[in-house]
Amino acid sequence: MKKLVLSLSILIFFTTNVLAAGSEGNSGSTKKKTNYENAVTHIKSAKKYEKNGKLEKAKKSYTKAQKLLIKSNQKKPNKADTLNYLGFTTRKLGDFENGEKYYLQGLAINPKHIGINEYLGELYVATDRHNLAVERLEVLKDCNCKEYDQLKAVIAGEKSKY
Repeated sequence: MKKLVLSLSILIFFTTNVLAAGSEGNSGSTKKKTNYENAVTHIKSAKKYEKNGKLEKAKKSYTKAQKLLIKSNQKKPNKADTLNYLGFTTRKLGDFENGEKYYLQGLAINPKHIGINEYLGELYVATDRHNLAVERLEVLKDCNCKEYDQLKAVIAGEKSKY
């Protein structure tokens, strides 16, 4: 019986130490999210808030995302994805002029960027520049992507999401 108790004590001791060591090792390897990644999280939240009619909460999330994207763009400039979301959040906050500037900067880097072309097209619809929205749709016509269908619907007036 003493051997059994001793064996169990040793087993518990080693199991506890191995598990504790494993948990310490994992906490050190946890990667901190970038400003861009945190911004994307805020954008996703803002879209949900917006969809559910919680516009003030959406605005706060878009504002947080925009601030993080500005920091990300300062640290790593000229990233089309960052400029796309900078344009998006800026537009969602009602600043169409600066939103357009970010989109155009992104298109200068990647003229076929799917997200930029869709969102810029939506901005053009919102600012009554139908012909420019159709140009963005034309860029997307061969992408075989949902963004083409979404922009086409916005242009047709079926779905307003700008």
